[in-house]
Amino acid sequence: MSEMITADLVDLDLSADTKEAAARALAERMVARGRVTDLDGFLADVAAREAQMPTGLDGGIGIPHCRSEHVTEPTLAFGRSTDGIDFGAPDGPADLIFLIAAPAGADDAHLTILSSLARQLMDEDFKAALRTATDAGATAALIRGDEPEPEPTPAPEASLEPTAEAESRPEPEPETEPTPEPETPAAKFKIVAVTSCPTGIAHTYMAAESLEKAGRDADVEVVVETQGSAGFTRLAPDVIAAADGVIFAHDVPVREKDRFAGKPTIDVGVKAGINRPAALIGEVREKAARGETTSGTAPATSVDRAGDAGDSYGTKLRKWLMSGVSYMVPFVAAGGLLIALGFAIGGYTINKAPSVAEHFVWTQTDSWAALLFQVGSVAFAFLVPVLAGFIAYGMADRPGLVPGFVGGSIALTINAGFLGGLAAGLIAGGVVMAIQKVNVPPVLRGIMPVVVIPLISSAVVGFLMFLVIGKPIASLQRALTDWLNSLSGANAIILGVILGLMMCFDLGGPLNKVAYAFAVGGLANPTEGSLKVMAAVMAAGMVPPLAMALATTVRGRLFTKTERENGKAAWVLGASFITEGAIPFAAADPLRVIPASMAGGAVTGALSMAFGCTLRAPHGGIFVIPLIGNPFLYLIAIAAGVCVSTALVVILKGMRKSAPEGGADGAGDATAQKGQEPKIPVAA
Repeated sequence: MSEMITADLVDLDLSADTKEAAARALAERMVARGRVTDLDGFLADVAAREAQMPTGLDGGIGIPHCRSEHVTEPTLAFGRSTDGIDFGAPDGPADLIFLIAAPAGADDAHLTILSSLARQLMDEDFKAALRTATDAGATAALIRGDEPEPEPTPAPEASLEPTAEAESRPEPEPETEPTPEPETPAAKFKIVAVTSCPTGIAHTYMAAESLEKAGRDADVEVVVETQGSAGFTRLAPDVIAAADGVIFAHDVPVREKDRFAGKPTIDVGVKAGINRPAALIGEVREKAARGETTSGTAPATSVDRAGDAGDSYGTKLRKWLMSGVSYMVPFVAAGGLLIALGFAIGGYTINKAPSVAEHFVWTQTDSWAALLFQVGSVAFAFLVPVLAGFIAYGMADRPGLVPGFVGGSIALTINAGFLGGLAAGLIAGGVVMAIQKVNVPPVLRGIMPVVVIPLISSAVVGFLMFLVIGKPIASLQRALTDWLNSLSGANAIILGVILGLMMCFDLGGPLNKVAYAFAVGGLANPTEGSLKVMAAVMAAGMVPPLAMALATTVRGRLFTKTERENGKAAWVLGASFITEGAIPFAAADPLRVIPASMAGGAVTGALSMAFGCTLRAPHGGIFVIPLIGNPFLYLIAIAAGVCVSTALVVILKGMRKSAPEGGADGAGDATAQKGQEPKIPVAA
């Protein structure tokens, strides 16, 4: 922090009486040092941050701060007020005011230093020293954390030699006490926490320090993940797994929140983490004692950004691709279903209707059908750009969005389609990651994320997509389309089997999403072959939950009471094409449920392709049956797969020597009445 605050950035007699005047007085010192280029522009950014949430803290602290393009390098100014200035703290005015200025693209090292200051503000001795300081230079040194010069040690006045009597006197032997038996310490209550604020500079780290300090006082182990401006380092999975409770103290969404699902959780604003950490720790302990937990189901569109440090390249690549697919799915569902509704109402010639902006008759059904189709077409047109943009986002965070969307749009322009979007996203993310590794002068850091990175990365991605790899990918896309159109007989059936196996292998996991993305990609430029693929994928994806629902109905004694309850919900989930409805069954008995599901999915996929069924909607299950080609045969294909999976899972579960606990109603009671211990089932 040696250059971030100096003596001329310290005002020990701040005369301002409002927070706006205080910010201006300290900002003027920054302007004089050349740290701020536009005083009014910078103060507007400070005011905008202040409008989001007051920056006053308990204990007489005010920390106005912002990230601004008018800041040339991270800077800190300090002012001490005699009368106090109202920064919105609950306990009254602030007398210690820190104005923190960070460039829009501040590097991690400087932001880490600013975060260390935020942690210092939770130290009472540090605040007391600031209130009694009399010299601006010494105050700046104190804030920087400079070590004080050691005072010379005075020489002893005389050397005291030991007397002969003292030398000859034997030293008494120390008394020995029996060594007590070591006691096994009780396991500490463990809490993991996440802190974050809109700017990610001050409150984020102050809340972390406050929670950690309160944890030490309460003999509770608290580990905090700070999601600040310098990015964040994910807590290790084993640390999260070992935690007894979770605290979220945040004013912006917690990234990858699903990692903490299934534990007692307190969710509050970041200021609560600063002002009442002990109370939060008490609340989460009470929740744990009552057994209250959050849902253990992760959201379907969760995004794993960049991957953990220890991940292999293959794992990271999978996460990057899933990032793009997860953001693409809502566009697919909305656009595809609107297009399908347009066809259902207006027939398959509705795509030739004129623009509804030029011709729309309120009383004509065809006009409404055309409206649905054209809105759906607009939404569906975002499919490839969104896929590319969010693949790049998964790799490089927000700087990857612009070149990713540009590359995806170029893929559409040159007819490179879905494959072009995949390539554009990976290229855009890679280019941005390479640019971010370049060391740039401090004066340019503020414009890097706003101007330099989007400019250079978009130009590079555009060059590569238009002139280097775009045409080969477009040729590959055409070849794939031609191959799908030519599929017939045995080849089509084999593809149906493969897609059915993929859809049912991990029940909504990466392999399932790959098969689904392959099918949806064909809908961007629909052909007879791509519509058959979409039909086979949806049919196979419906099989696992429907099969588990049927199995719990016909052989309920083979399932636990909880599984029988899940079976009721699985009817609706399966009918709606939500493959994840079978996950509870697979998690409890994977070696029987997954193979049975795959067998049924393969049968359904093969029959759907053999029957020549087509589908124009990317989702919807049985609710889009009117939009399916050969709907009766399509239902037969689904029913056949469900029967195969049901029969297999019943046979495999029936081969077990012991029934599930509570499997048959009253089984446990009957066993107890005979004086026997109930048998515990052996997990597969």
